[in-house]
Order: sequence, then C-alpha cells, then structure tokens
Amino acid sequence: MSTVETITQTLPSLTLRNQSDQSEETKKNEPYKYAHLLPVFPKDEHYPPLTPFEHVDPGLRALSHPNPRSFLDNATSVIDITPRLGSEIRGVSLAALDNAGRDQLALEVARRGLLVFRDQGDFIDGGIDFYREWGSYFGRLHIHPTSGHPEGAPEIHLVYRDENTTYNFELDDRIRSTVWHSDVSYELQPPGLTTFFLLSQPKSGGDTIFTSQVSTLSRLSPQFVAFLKTLKAIHSGFEQAEFSRSGRRGGVVRREPVQNVHPVVRKHPVTGEEALYVNRQFTRRIVGLKLEESDAILNFLYDHIDRSVDNQARVKWEPNTVVLWDNRITAHSAILDFEKTSARRHGARITPQAERPIPALDGLEL
Repeated sequence: MSTVETITQTLPSLTLRNQSDQSEETKKNEPYKYAHLLPVFPKDEHYPPLTPFEHVDPGLRALSHPNPRSFLDNATSVIDITPRLGSEIRGVSLAALDNAGRDQLALEVARRGLLVFRDQGDFIDGGIDFYREWGSYFGRLHIHPTSGHPEGAPEIHLVYRDENTTYNFELDDRIRSTVWHSDVSYELQPPGLTTFFLLSQPKSGGDTIFTSQVSTLSRLSPQFVAFLKTLKAIHSGFEQAEFSRSGRRGGVVRREPVQNVHPVVRKHPVTGEEALYVNRQFTRRIVGLKLEESDAILNFLYDHIDRSVDNQARVKWEPNTVVLWDNRITAHSAILDFEKTSARRHGARITPQAERPIPALDGLEL
C-alpha cells in the first residue's frame, strides 16, 4: 500500500488588487496635471465696485444667419436631454469655433438653456489666456468677490473639494446640499452665457442639476404670472461675503458686497422668452410687500423650483466635458453626494456679465 504524505507549508500572504485600484494608486503618486489651476486666495487682492456697461448679446447676430444652427452641421450626435431643457452634443470642437459659430452657440444656449459638449480636451487644455479670450467674446468677465481663482487669473472662478478640504459655498447645517441659484444674481448686470468644466471629478457623484426658469414660470396660472410680473425683488451678496469673512471658503472678500433690485419675471433680450428670476441663495425680499407676504410668495416659488423635476435636467460629468448655460433663464445646483469619498472635484467657470435684467412687464421701474 502506498503512503500519502501531507506536507503543510506556510505561504506568504497575498493581497489581490484589481487594475482599477492599481491605476488609482498610480494617479495619486503622479503630479496633478492641473496644479497650476488650483485655487488661491490672496489676502491683499481688492477691487473697486463694478460699473455699468453696455452689453450686446452675440446671439442677436445669429438671428440673421440663414442657418443659425450650422455650427452643429458636423456634430456626430445631438440629443435633447429633456424636451424642455438641455442638449448633449458630440463631434463639435468648441475651441475651433469661429466668430459666426460662437454667435450661433450663444443663440442655441439661449434657446435650449443648457448645452453639454463632450470630448472637449482641446478647450480644457487651452489655458488661462484662452479662457479669458473665450469668455470675453460673450461679455465682460466677472471677477467673483469671494471664490478661489488660479494664480494671476481672478477672472476664472474655481470650485474645489477633496477629501481634506473644501473651498466651496457649502452649508453643513442643512439636511440637503442642493442650493438652487443663478450665479451672482446680486450684481446689477448678472451673467448670461456661462461656461463651466471639471478638471477632476469623482468616478460617481458630483453631478450638476439644472432647471428651466422658463418652464417653471409657464406652469403657473396666467393670473398669478400677471401678478408676478408687477413685482421686483432684492438680490443680496452680503450673506455670501459674511460666509467668507467668517473664515470659510478662503476667508477673503475682494470686493465689497452689493444688493440690487431685479424683476421677479425677466425677458430674454434675444429670444424674448420670459423666465422666473428668483433663487434661494441670493433673493431676499420682494420690494413693497410686507415681510410675511414676501416670504409666502418667495417660499412658494422656491418650493416650486425645488420640486418641479419635470422642468429639470441632470448633467453627469465625464472627463473633457464642457457645459454652457444661460444664467438668465436657468437655475442650478451642484450635488454634494461624494463627500465621504477621497475624490477630488475641481472645476472652472468662465462668467461673462450680460445686461441688467429686462422686466417682462413693460414700464416696470427698477
């Protein structure tokens, strides 16, 4: 009978790692490609109050073009995100657009509210001088009073969060992180066409949600809309400034805060569409109403904006995505659902100012 001998040998322990984990570790050890675009907050940086200027929307020129959508002729894909808001586009290089193409782009953003361009590596890697030139074509570049910007480039507004740090306007004493707003609506001449892209994004999460303020208005009864058109509201940047003065974000206020009065319903200068123009972050009170009356109307409108999912579109970020929206007819919010991960979300916004909001009601004095 043969004898079977069992040999027991201690083997070194092995750690199984998939390629994804190895890739992530490699990335962490590599220099960050966009380190030159990380936010800075110079303490000695101060600017005088903004002064009024005449804004001519480039989209007006495209109205006389025989085919105002010809800049999309070579697109490989144009898909409406929803019937009411947003289109996703592939096969068009934003960086290669000539002036006529930029005019048509401005008109298309005004009509659709939101455009999402994929595969825009050339645009994102264009650099600060290109970002300035791009934005200046659509209006006077806005310098944000409190946010971070790249070294030497105050016209480029940055958002930034990683596992250790956040330089964003985030309220951690709320049950949800969404803060619907139209960018810096407290300015006398708030932004129009706005460009935003992420330089680094989480694998999952960190989306941006948009809503059509044209559609939110259209869902209200004609009688109520007629009343809203007679109203104007105060938009304030003081709370945002106090947030930074308290030491959060980056702890700087480079231009003294302002508040301005805008119509509750505004009219787009190119399309003529009417849009609701209030938002939770910056709108404070309706002029001429008692506080309880103002709060009742504004809170109703805020809840309407929050809950009208049928008017909203959600942008899921992919590398090399550039998003453009019209701040005059949309509101948006970042979605902070990745804060317990080690992911970095680093984005840049190019924010040209537009006209002073035009009241939908002719003759309304601001």
